[in-house]
Amino acid sequence: MVPFRHSLIFLATLGLLAGCDNSADSGNQASTPAPATTEAEAIAPGPGESTADVGSDAEEAAAEQAAAGQPTADPGTDALPFSVSEVTRFDSPWAMTFLPDGRLLVTEMAGTLRLYDLDADSIGTISGVPDVEHVAQGGLGDVVLHPEFDSNQMLYISFVEADDDGLGAAVARARLALDENGDGALEDLEVIWRQSPKKSGDGHFGYRIAFDNDGLLWISSSERKEFDPAQDMNTNLGKIVRLNDDGSVPEGNPFADQGEIAAQVWSLGHRNILGMAFDGDGKLWAHEMGPKDGDELNLIEKGANYGYPLVSNGNHYDDKPIPDHDTRPEFNAPVVTWTPVISPAGFIIYDGELFPNWQGSGFIGGMSSLSLVRVAFDGDDAREAERFDMQKRIREVEQGPDGAIWLLEDGTREGKGALLKLTPQEQ
Repeated sequence: MVPFRHSLIFLATLGLLAGCDNSADSGNQASTPAPATTEAEAIAPGPGESTADVGSDAEEAAAEQAAAGQPTADPGTDALPFSVSEVTRFDSPWAMTFLPDGRLLVTEMAGTLRLYDLDADSIGTISGVPDVEHVAQGGLGDVVLHPEFDSNQMLYISFVEADDDGLGAAVARARLALDENGDGALEDLEVIWRQSPKKSGDGHFGYRIAFDNDGLLWISSSERKEFDPAQDMNTNLGKIVRLNDDGSVPEGNPFADQGEIAAQVWSLGHRNILGMAFDGDGKLWAHEMGPKDGDELNLIEKGANYGYPLVSNGNHYDDKPIPDHDTRPEFNAPVVTWTPVISPAGFIIYDGELFPNWQGSGFIGGMSSLSLVRVAFDGDDAREAERFDMQKRIREVEQGPDGAIWLLEDGTREGKGALLKLTPQEQ
């Protein structure tokens, strides 16, 4: 393990790139411009990609500087339909979730789980987090409460782990025990799922977690920049996985007769899924970063193949074309695509009372686009309805107990990411 970890030093220093995109021959192409055209995550080149193909820090910085010169509204002004308050900051935060008592759990990529008390404006630490391998695109990832958290105190976290074979995402569950000092611990932690196989690269983990109305656990498992595993049913990479809350395989999964790994899989042909959310009808929507172009929003269906890397509305970083979705109708096409890119990260479908006109809307963070994107749904259709200029790389979106919308700024560049609260503008 030690030699492998040392081999990650170079990878962990690679720069951040801007998001992905596609030219929507299938689905609805969002027409609002986004400022960057390289991938928003920090990535090393994948197979067949050179460093020049992938982009560089300098390219992304130039794109964001150019975007800053466009007419924009400063967050918190009357030009936005909400007020923006910076509440506090965290070290490279990745995800968050609210506890029933109103306190907030926040993951920091280096491996720390924080507990933020909004009333006391104090930040505590939750111990007992497993060993986390912090690399360019991964570390400590998502945090989600069990649907019956009030009675069982169980929560779920995703993280990157290492062994002699490389790196992979894992999901663990544990009981959250809080103390009177604003801290706490994870007890009886158990890893219930792992990406298979592990890979040497430092990106495209995905590892978003969601529960459906039946209490089943859904995990996004990206293809680790390896392309082909997304179509290989001997791996769970490039897939969306559906499990029971203990990690076992539930009845009804579409590939249950194809082996232990395939039995986990609900859908395949995905690239890098960084947001999943269920709508009011129980349908699962997921967005993913495309290659050089081709960010997608997909309606996830049982057993469906979304085509990557055989089709995409974007191309490879060396400009080698990938056939568009409309050339292969057997693959599910995205419902919305973005060219130029938004670099999607984080995702909620809003059902609060504070913004009544937005009930049923989706909200997606945009990293290279420095934005918050509102998506309107109509049955199985969707479209980008609005884009709000936040002038920050938005990593995570969450709905608060009172219906406020909360955002985490991506902190992978400067280490500190702001926690932002959005509330309606005072009339």
